[in-house]
Amino acid sequence: MTDFSTLTGLEQLAHLEELGRPIAPIATHFNLRLVSYSEGDVHFEARPEASHYNPIGTVHGGFAATLLDSACATAIHTTLRAGQAYTSLEIKVNYLRTITEDTGVVHVHGWVTKSGSRAGFAEADVRDAEGRVLATASSTCAIFATC
Repeated sequence: MTDFSTLTGLEQLAHLEELGRPIAPIATHFNLRLVSYSEGDVHFEARPEASHYNPIGTVHGGFAATLLDSACATAIHTTLRAGQAYTSLEIKVNYLRTITEDTGVVHVHGWVTKSGSRAGFAEADVRDAEGRVLATASSTCAIFATC
């Protein structure tokens, strides 16, 4: 088993990709797939389905919030040095358009706006296949040593 504390954030993602594993187990619940990543930038795809619906017949806001939180946090993850970890401190989400099962695959983009030794700041958006923005977020993560 690989000791992730000896790998940078980018190396950790590459290792998971080589193993064919999702970035986190929760990704399977949201049909979330990492498409591409580089330092400070990530792209995901996800497919909303009826199991993500709230009682009023649209995708629950938690679906978009989870996608956005994952994109912001993973973008920060790509900037980590070996021996560093992070945790979300806050996230602000704006819901701009309704998401339903008929929306189809959504594209999620996350990017770092500033990364430091103690905190990272990121933004993200969710778009439909036509490029319409469905939701946006900004987030702050604490960065700390794992050892």
